[in-house]
Amino acid sequence: MSLDFSDRVAIVTGAGGGLGRQHALALAARGAKVLVNDLGAGVDGSGGSATAAQRVVDEIRAAGGEAAANGASVTDFAAVQAMVQQAMDTWGRVDVLVSNAGILRDKSFAKMDLADFRLVLDVHLMGAVHCCKALWPVMTQQKYGRVVLTTSSSGLYGNFGQANYGAAKMALVGLMQTLAIEGMKHDIRVNCLAPTAATRMTEALFPPDMLEAFGPEAVVPAMLVLAGEDAPTRTTLCAGAGSFEAAHVTLTQGVHLGSGPQVPEALQARLDAVRDRSGETVPGSGAAQGDNEMRLARGARR
Repeated sequence: MSLDFSDRVAIVTGAGGGLGRQHALALAARGAKVLVNDLGAGVDGSGGSATAAQRVVDEIRAAGGEAAANGASVTDFAAVQAMVQQAMDTWGRVDVLVSNAGILRDKSFAKMDLADFRLVLDVHLMGAVHCCKALWPVMTQQKYGRVVLTTSSSGLYGNFGQANYGAAKMALVGLMQTLAIEGMKHDIRVNCLAPTAATRMTEALFPPDMLEAFGPEAVVPAMLVLAGEDAPTRTTLCAGAGSFEAAHVTLTQGVHLGSGPQVPEALQARLDAVRDRSGETVPGSGAAQGDNEMRLARGARR
């Protein structure tokens, strides 16, 4: 079953280099028309230049593909709206969003300036929100959309010195969960990609002997699957070095302890049972927690 993007239009943010560039090139190679967005800023978000996006556009065109450049900052909603309008004016539709733009401002939480915390949230979380919000009416009207949000193991599992980055990346999983539910009736499928890739933003974190194995091109197959016509929805795929995993937010079976003054100590005593992962589930929505709690309560009353 071929992953064919002919006649599809994709917007890839942060596509001037690294992982975003690989995403844009791969989509174009499979037939997509690609709007290549990149502010051209430094890893920390400073500065800006439109040349990064244009270089990738030139690569795509040299290979026979169709692409256009955009230098909007994803933190600017008006600029993001104009970016979507540029794609609509050029090609008449947008089928795929790969939200990849990001920056790093790493420091331990004790030493982190709140301005750096807010900026990372602004780029990663609000940048994705801006893109989704600007595209939602387009995808709703055409009854088709594929959205790939870039999360991270730092958000899913934590990483020292990345409280801002981790908070933003886990928030994207929450955004995916609800947008996937709301988009279902319009065939808008929303997924997350957690890459492990050595790029300009992350290469300093990798030992030299791992740099080659974790090239960004190894992540691309997961993006193509999540952006394709037969994509799943509400799926978090992890990818790196040619390996692929899925991450889930799960709910344990839990225990019923009732109410009353004895419950805090009872919970402390039964905490291992509450955390026991045997029989855990992946809830279909947030309502599943309340449903499970009611099931336990009814069972206790029998």
